[in-house]
Amino acid sequence: MAGVCVPWGGGACRLFSPIRRRFPVFSTVASLSLPDSSAMIVDDNLAAFLEILPKDLRHRLLNDSRRNQLVEVIMDLGRPPEARYLGEPGGQYLRNNEVSMEELEDAQELVGEFGADNRAGIEGTLHRISAIRNRKGFIVGLTCRVGRAVSGHIDMLYDLLHYGKSILFVGRPGVGKTTVLREIARVLSDEFQKRVVIIDTSNEIGGDGDIPHSAIGGSRRMQVPKPSLQHKVMIEAVENHMPQVIIVDEIGTEAEALACRSIAERGVMLIGTAHGEQLQNIIKNPTLSDLIGGIETVTLGDEEARARRTQKSILERKAPPTFYFLIEMRERDYWIAHQTEKSVDMLLRGRNPMVEVRRRDEEYKVVIERWKAYDGQGI
Repeated sequence: MAGVCVPWGGGACRLFSPIRRRFPVFSTVASLSLPDSSAMIVDDNLAAFLEILPKDLRHRLLNDSRRNQLVEVIMDLGRPPEARYLGEPGGQYLRNNEVSMEELEDAQELVGEFGADNRAGIEGTLHRISAIRNRKGFIVGLTCRVGRAVSGHIDMLYDLLHYGKSILFVGRPGVGKTTVLREIARVLSDEFQKRVVIIDTSNEIGGDGDIPHSAIGGSRRMQVPKPSLQHKVMIEAVENHMPQVIIVDEIGTEAEALACRSIAERGVMLIGTAHGEQLQNIIKNPTLSDLIGGIETVTLGDEEARARRTQKSILERKAPPTFYFLIEMRERDYWIAHQTEKSVDMLLRGRNPMVEVRRRDEEYKVVIERWKAYDGQGI
């Protein structure tokens, strides 16, 4: 298979060799400069976020030198409000006074309607407000999360998009999976000229309101009335709107996993995220294992078991994976890329697969290290 020519501005291009069928035992390191069009740009619309907070908190955060690293503000009834920042393990109290019911009610009036998943947003922005309710249904706590449209992450996987293969992202909450989906939607629709449809269950990707945020480019967005209906809206998108790409966040049920397989079998490219930090989490999750081909127990004959030097009952992948690539987002700028089929087969045989490590160096250039031995913990 020929290499893929990837434009990086200025008329130049770099050749990326496809994932090879045989992995060499050595590591190849490639350093990629950021494309001029992918300079890191952050649009957080922080002013709209601060408007829903009490006046004293708004003033403090507006003058906070770390406001660009603000992740979320926690407001729980009867407790001091707390701010959490990127890269800091704990939170910081914003004042000594406790949050009152009146302050919670004022915040509720300034955000959109809470859905069945207790999430709301601020119209025209990417901010997310999540509610905690008491037994009577009254809101007694709010998690106000800053939504940022970040452009520039795309160079971490720009070469993979040229394959037209489905990609699954896994990683802990807050590592930036939804931010990456948002930029992939923009690039595939605007630069690759693909027909992209986003299944936006909680309005996290396209923002709150009927008009989606400009961060998703020319992609179309389908909202989901209830989280439990996400799989039906996924199928509806394929049947009614002829997409070339479907983007879906937080695949978490067996019905959604089966919908993904149905979509992939129709030749539609899938970009999604799933609950789990590593590939092993998906393998061991019976609800989601179909995303990587499903796992079944196979009984070998005596001769075959001796030839493989293994026990007679073994685990094997039972079908082709729905997602050709799986990317573990360990950190915002440190990813591990798997060719799903090969990595799953190797792990089930008790061996370490060969993977790509994609990271940024001190100069913020993307470094791709091929092919590193994967141990499931770190590289």
